[in-house]
Amino acid sequence: MKLKFLFTGIIFCQFFSAQYNYPATPEHPVVDDYFGTKITDNYRWLEDIKNPEVQKWFKSQSDFSHSIIDKIPHREDLYKRMKEVQEMNGDSFDAIYQRENTYFYTKTKKGENLSKLYSRDLSTGKEILVFDPETVGKNTQITNFVLDSKAKKIAILFSKSGGEICHLRILDLETKKFLNDEVGPIWSEFAFEFTPDDKALMYTKMSTADPNSNMLLKEMKAMLHVIGTDTKTDKILASKEDYPELNALTEQFPMINFTDDYKNIVLRLGSVKSESPIFVAPYSELKNKKINWRQIVKPSDDITDVFISGEKLFLLTHKEAPNYKIILTNLLSPDFKNAKTVVPENNDKVIISIHNSKNYLYYSLGDGIVRDKYQVNINTLTGKKVGFPTGVNSSSSLNQRENDNIYCNNVNWLSPLTTYEYNPEKGNIVKSKYLNSETNYPDYNKLYTVKEVEVKSHDGVMVPFSIIYPKNMKMDGNSPAYITGYGGYGFSYEPRFSTRLSVLLEQGVVLGIAHVRGGGEKGEKWHSGGMKATKPNTWKDFIACSEYLVNQKYTSASKLIGNGGSAGGILIGRAITERPDLYAVAIPEVGMTNTLRSEITANGPNQIPEIGTLQNEEDTKYLMEMDAQSKVKKGVKYPAVIVTTGMNDSRVVPWMPGKFAAILQSSSASGKPILLYANYENGHFTSDLDVVFKEYADVYSFALWQVGHPKFQPTKN
Repeated sequence: MKLKFLFTGIIFCQFFSAQYNYPATPEHPVVDDYFGTKITDNYRWLEDIKNPEVQKWFKSQSDFSHSIIDKIPHREDLYKRMKEVQEMNGDSFDAIYQRENTYFYTKTKKGENLSKLYSRDLSTGKEILVFDPETVGKNTQITNFVLDSKAKKIAILFSKSGGEICHLRILDLETKKFLNDEVGPIWSEFAFEFTPDDKALMYTKMSTADPNSNMLLKEMKAMLHVIGTDTKTDKILASKEDYPELNALTEQFPMINFTDDYKNIVLRLGSVKSESPIFVAPYSELKNKKINWRQIVKPSDDITDVFISGEKLFLLTHKEAPNYKIILTNLLSPDFKNAKTVVPENNDKVIISIHNSKNYLYYSLGDGIVRDKYQVNINTLTGKKVGFPTGVNSSSSLNQRENDNIYCNNVNWLSPLTTYEYNPEKGNIVKSKYLNSETNYPDYNKLYTVKEVEVKSHDGVMVPFSIIYPKNMKMDGNSPAYITGYGGYGFSYEPRFSTRLSVLLEQGVVLGIAHVRGGGEKGEKWHSGGMKATKPNTWKDFIACSEYLVNQKYTSASKLIGNGGSAGGILIGRAITERPDLYAVAIPEVGMTNTLRSEITANGPNQIPEIGTLQNEEDTKYLMEMDAQSKVKKGVKYPAVIVTTGMNDSRVVPWMPGKFAAILQSSSASGKPILLYANYENGHFTSDLDVVFKEYADVYSFALWQVGHPKFQPTKN
């Protein structure tokens, strides 16, 4: 009976594949000469995203994809199950701050899609809804918020439909009305802060709010806005044009903040490169027409983070310490060579991050799977481990200017997030009374096994690989498997509980997380081992982990689903162009699949430190090697592919995934479907859970159909 069913499924797939009359995609060849190597791009015309013909093409591709996906059974069940699992968590919390005896936080309540802003009186336990973003307009989301010192005003950053070009409004907490000020445009990740007298705001302003402008993420300015005045009169605190002495690059963004004692202003010229130029100036400089900035850190110092306490300058560095160390020097006359080592480099684990409370510095020590938390007294420099439960422990201060209270989120692959509160003076770790909610998850540890292994890559290097699979699963190669990875910017793919991936597990799917080079799991050497010239290690590590799943009989190539998102688009794009036989399905999510054209995009120059520039012949060789678009060849049997893009995405412009789908549709000889999933309610990501779950239900049902999962096989009409 089983064999008959599978045979029927194969016949249907062949029948169905004959129906793939993709929307027409004209080819208009453009030949580029990259230092003597000529590459033809047939789909350059799709880069003109404002062109009505291009917009029509994206819409027709979207409609076609939905005409296929809508025929897959149980797709709606996946969506409903994601919603159910999410509701098992109860309420979920985001940004959390404390002012005196009150907590302020954003929270997504059980059964709701978007987070709202709340406050809670710790004396009475009473919670109040402070602000609902949809009162501003449909699909409006709170991206971030900050409070003034007395909790009289809240500055709220708003976005629309997953877009990251935001604007800022100031809410008066006494009248519950917005002030007239409207500040922006501001990128979603940029910080903003009230001055100590609460009369002004510091922020980073984008040069344009046009998502299609090539200037979108260039020529930004650090600004000071006096509340109640016209934003046209805002003071420029730092910019390339007005402060040429900073030697800022066009693509660097000036991020600005006060030290906790408000004695100094700190300026960082940020980019994807963690080693940024950092400057300071006395707070008194704010009254001057122009700030007299003093540089304290150069990129060549290999310093990735700083914390200033009075005249003490604490630094996180990988200079002669690939696993990082924390050093201390004097702010007035920094001397890194003779700095005091506060926390030495660890041979086995990596110092991942630092943050502070009023009297303590906290750092994370991790190996990519477990992240422990440590504290150091700022005054005595004595330190110890904080006894949070085993897992990934990420902490933040509740109000570092007033107290030593911190909260810590603890999570594992199979353990949903739990929030703890801690004060080092009191010494007790408590499960937070107000920052957790009642949950009713099943005991995932009884249902699934987690195995942490190391896999030998192409050059003999051992790559950490996390595998999660149903207990008592037969290792016969018949189970579908989903493998994902990232490998960029030194970002570590640490354990986290995922609602959507837990639903995949419930379908009997093996999950694999490849901790490939380019990430930070093993320190700066691991990062530099997967960038520019060494970038091929990223996808070759991924291929090695994929082969491991097949060789160890977790799955087979006909049932293997490969995934990579954003910069992970390089990983999955090159994995399937180098080893198309190894995967049944590929899911490039908002992926960087056309690195040769990245530099012309708004976010492209920002990527140069990580992937290189076409202005350099050597870098160009590396960019050609990592460019999946130009590696697609006619007549190759590629896997089934569902390429996703958010039409409001400003990080990876929609035409990049669009071009990748177009060339695969015209080139693949496998007969398997190649779909472009264009989401008009999304950007690079969104906080709207309804949009998130609908997209993943569609994408996962497509993948499960293609690997032959019985529940997801369409019936022939």
